[in-house]
Amino acid sequence: MLKYRMFREKCLVAYKAKPAVITAIGDKIDISVLGGEKLRVREKDIELIHPGPLDASANALAAATEPLGGELRDAWELLGAGAGPAFLTLKELAELVYGDYSPRTAWAAYSVLREGVYFAGSPGAISPCDAAAVEAAEQKRDGKLRDAREREEFLLRIRANALILPKPEDSPDYQAAGRCADPPGGGPTDLRFLQDVEALAYGKSSKSRTLKDLDRPETPEEAHRLLLSWGVWTPWVNPHPSRFGVSSVSAKESVPPPPAEDRADLTFLRSYAIDNAYSADPDDAVAVEGPDPQGRYILYVHVADPAASALPGSPADLEARGRGATLYLPEGPARMLAEEALARFVLGPAGALSPLPACERPAGISPALSFRLSLLPGGEPENIEIFPSMVKVTRLSYEEADLMAAARADAGGCPDTASDLVALAGLGEANTARRVKAGAVMIGLPEAHIAVDIPERRITVEPNAPGVAAAMVRECMLLAGEAAARWASSRALPFPYVCQEAGDLPGNPLPGPAGSWQLRRCMRSRTLSARPGPHAGLGLAEYTQVTSPLRRYTDLLTHQQIRAVLGTGAYSGRAPLSEDELLPALAAGEAASAATVHAERASRSHWLAVYLSGMKDSQWEAIVLEKKGGFAAVIIPALGLETQVSLKDGMELNNLAKITLVSVKIPQALAVFA
Repeated sequence: MLKYRMFREKCLVAYKAKPAVITAIGDKIDISVLGGEKLRVREKDIELIHPGPLDASANALAAATEPLGGELRDAWELLGAGAGPAFLTLKELAELVYGDYSPRTAWAAYSVLREGVYFAGSPGAISPCDAAAVEAAEQKRDGKLRDAREREEFLLRIRANALILPKPEDSPDYQAAGRCADPPGGGPTDLRFLQDVEALAYGKSSKSRTLKDLDRPETPEEAHRLLLSWGVWTPWVNPHPSRFGVSSVSAKESVPPPPAEDRADLTFLRSYAIDNAYSADPDDAVAVEGPDPQGRYILYVHVADPAASALPGSPADLEARGRGATLYLPEGPARMLAEEALARFVLGPAGALSPLPACERPAGISPALSFRLSLLPGGEPENIEIFPSMVKVTRLSYEEADLMAAARADAGGCPDTASDLVALAGLGEANTARRVKAGAVMIGLPEAHIAVDIPERRITVEPNAPGVAAAMVRECMLLAGEAAARWASSRALPFPYVCQEAGDLPGNPLPGPAGSWQLRRCMRSRTLSARPGPHAGLGLAEYTQVTSPLRRYTDLLTHQQIRAVLGTGAYSGRAPLSEDELLPALAAGEAASAATVHAERASRSHWLAVYLSGMKDSQWEAIVLEKKGGFAAVIIPALGLETQVSLKDGMELNNLAKITLVSVKIPQALAVFA
């Protein structure tokens, strides 16, 4: 190998593969790099390219390093196409390829060496590459050139609004998911160039080469807008769950059937799972006995029992922990536990409500974890028992239960059911009064249910009508949560307690919806703790959530702790989780649940925007909630949508105002009213 170091002023050298000129030599070497940067470097940091002399001016350096063409393959073949060792210097390679050795040809030869397609080595010892390496490098180089050419043509098509896309009828995902996809065996399209834009729109990447090339903001909203404008997406794509890192498909880990164990037979009770008519996964039910001569009732709250076989640390438990909760999207749920768990653990028949009257409706027998509460006349629970059971549950909608609870037994032809529901409604009212007396904050704003059928391109929005049954079920679930918290704290059991500090509430809150808006803004966030504490918003000294273990991970965790104390079935010999073991699981589940909540809210806003997108200039009734500056906060009851409009004369709190839809921005999930 030749010694190839002979530095002097005005030499052309390479510094970190960039051209530079030596301007002075001392204990170190001063160089001027192309672009104007002045540096002092060590001898080992640079490579000699040409001895010069070369003017150190920027123009001279730029001219000396302009690209040159040359017959590189011919030169490589002349040297035997890599057949054996044939070492060259950089000077010899420049003369062989370009017929001259000058600063410009020397830098061109150095660039050939750096490219590494035909020649490899160092400036003092260059050898031709072998034939196999040259063939592979040529293919790679030609592929890069082809890709660069195709990408430039793609960008030209974007600017000319002439993208090559599959026809919607040929795209398998277009109807099912609202986005273009290449059909099997189809011709070339531009979708492959748009993958980075889709990744940005879905929140899977924070960068997009395409948007950068187009000098557009690299944001999910801009990517979404462009995909819509190009016709790659339709409005029926909901990217929001992906943006929050939430899966839109149900869990996959299997939950085994519940193992054999002694269960209390409660099938003699008339038990009811009461929920919205569209609910398909009932996981709680209620039954009542009494009153006794002292006016006391026995309330049973039966809860689905997946914890019987979803043990702590099991694959199903860990997957549920990573999800935090079932994701309820308008287009359908993505369940925290695998779909098969519904058939095994829901209370009563799953799926749609039977059209038969309640007395004739088939009841399902299900395993449950039952909470038996003896209620004092004022509604406070005592004598709390928790045990595994078998229950026979009939499903009712809120509307059906409201008819019967209003003592209209003829509505379903079920006098016993009507009597039960009237009693349960009374218990709910007593518990509400007890909580309000203890300082509970009652907030009620209009809500609406949104359902989306993507293949049919149909969105329905229905206001939720408040009723007695919904309030009664809420109070029964709160009683179960309060009772479970008392049961756990009396045993010093580490438990997922739900706590909330009191907010800075106004002394005289406003009435009606405006008052609910005012109070909600004063409330503090709830917290989870392994130790009991008060829940000011509910007016309870201790509280936890235990009634949705199919839907919320923290509820599943409470059931696992309860079952470990009971020590039956698969929990025989298993100790409850310690506080140090409970807290990480609780924190992970709650963090995942927060992402689910954000995804649900963003998805709801998206689908409302899609629903309203064809209704420009439509008018809506809105309730005025707050007046601040020149704006009014309002809620549209028909949509359950809160928004702001310019404040006008005559707009008073709690009054109805007519507002008009001005515009809709689907990428921002925003509807603007005036």
